[in-house]
Amino acid sequence: MAKAKSPRTPKTTNHQVLTMPEAGSVSLVRKNSPLNTPPTDLEAKIRERAYQLYQERGNTPGSENEDWLKAEREVLARQDHQQTA
Repeated sequence: MAKAKSPRTPKTTNHQVLTMPEAGSVSLVRKNSPLNTPPTDLEAKIRERAYQLYQERGNTPGSENEDWLKAEREVLARQDHQQTA
């Protein structure tokens, strides 16, 4: 006949939950970054370029993320080029 198992004592583990930082609590530009533009100005430039891309597409919704990412790449590349020139 099989031996009955004794109940195990549960191991206590520390389950930490990672959360996203609050908006505005993390700087978008690192202190040692070549970009000297304050994050709010940079975000405004990205927002403006993303809106231009949206208009170029004929004001059709559905590609907001793509517009934002493309605008971000363009603005950051332009900033980097201006810093090295």
